[in-house]
Amino acid sequence: MLTRIDHVMICVPDLQQGIAQYSKMGFNIHAGGAHPGKGTHNAIALNTDDYLELLAVRDPAEYAASGTPGKPGTTHTGLTDFIAAGGGIRYVVVQSDDLAADVAAMRSRGVDVSDAMAGNRRTPEGQELRWKSAVLGPKNPLPIFFIEHLTPMAERRRQVPDGGAHPNGVYKLERAYIVTDDAEAAAAIYANVLGMPKPTLHKGTVVMSHMAIFEIGPTGLGVVTPYAPGPAADALARRGPGPFQALYRTTSMGAAARWMQEHGMPPPVRGVRSNGEHAMLATPEYTCGAYIGFVGPE
Repeated sequence: MLTRIDHVMICVPDLQQGIAQYSKMGFNIHAGGAHPGKGTHNAIALNTDDYLELLAVRDPAEYAASGTPGKPGTTHTGLTDFIAAGGGIRYVVVQSDDLAADVAAMRSRGVDVSDAMAGNRRTPEGQELRWKSAVLGPKNPLPIFFIEHLTPMAERRRQVPDGGAHPNGVYKLERAYIVTDDAEAAAAIYANVLGMPKPTLHKGTVVMSHMAIFEIGPTGLGVVTPYAPGPAADALARRGPGPFQALYRTTSMGAAARWMQEHGMPPPVRGVRSNGEHAMLATPEYTCGAYIGFVGPE
């Protein structure tokens, strides 16, 4: 079963610079380690049950030799082109508690999806983390893929000192948003891939979009089309369809805003969600190409 959004993958040109920038936003983020044979490395900011990932090319020669740059059906295909075009959120990663069963269910609905493939990386301290992942094929080219962790969260927490203790008060991913030219049509495709009913569209007042929200466990995946200028319209104009925003729940928006300002970032843009909650956004020029939102009490 698909249980939640596991993480968003934010691709950056330089991992150390990305770590520095997300630290300014108040994320407790640390180098995660290398992906053997792929030429990439990452950094991780753990929340209670999910996380944020920064990904960069570590060794261009190893990346080129890995076969992934031009190989369809892998998450690293076209990575350098994506980063050169500005980076940002490349994939929304959905967690499964039985990936083989979920792959079989997808295929029964006609979804083009890979087998569950083994993956691993080694942390700077030498800890090996293992998982299985499945990616969508050319007939369903959506910016999502699926993961089943083989290393329990309690062990994964060892990779990040004080994992989850963020100065910005973030403790969970609330939603991830994907912009498209036609949310109504795209929602039908996502519904088939996810094996979920197609949501009714409603108006979002922060991203200024018509939104179809898929509730995946405690997290939401929003498929949106802009109806007015705003973050979604900006992302669609700059990069075309794809993921553009991650919204995090914090214990204090005021504390998050103060941390950012004290570390040289401008005040986040404020807005009011359709449910009346206040939210704020850090914009792409300060977040390595993504919109990063915060919602919670002052």
